[in-house]
Amino acid sequence: MADLPVRIERLPSMTVAAVRSFGSTPELEAWGHLRRWAESKGFLTDLDCHPVYGFNNPNPTPDESQYGYEMWMRVDPDTEPDDGITVKRIHGGRYVVVRCKLNDDPRGSVSDVWMSLYEWVRESGSHQWKRTHELERHLGPPDDADLELELYLPVED
Repeated sequence: MADLPVRIERLPSMTVAAVRSFGSTPELEAWGHLRRWAESKGFLTDLDCHPVYGFNNPNPTPDESQYGYEMWMRVDPDTEPDDGITVKRIHGGRYVVVRCKLNDDPRGSVSDVWMSLYEWVRESGSHQWKRTHELERHLGPPDDADLELELYLPVED
């Protein structure tokens, strides 16, 4: 796993606008809702200032085709919730991060890259931190076929 290009990053505590969808393509449904709201606020013009993160909520299961996905966008603490968007404060933490492509990544699927990241953490002697979410930072629109993600696996300090 030494060739897995990881970095360690500390995410600060932040205020996020959140939306959750459930279905067979909840990522796209959640993104559509968040995008409409964020466009009306002008937040999509600067994804460095307003990064987008997502995670399964609840996780998919082998016997069920539907699952949940929650998306977060960093916003100012005084942002008001509306139109099905909630605003909440999340705790930061220490993460091991690796970049991958949604499609055509040479290491396989996003699930394969997640498995490699888990293995890297295990082999490094680090311990996964279960009190926070594993995150996918969307480096572009989730409906883009060339989407790149950064996978954030929480680890103990």
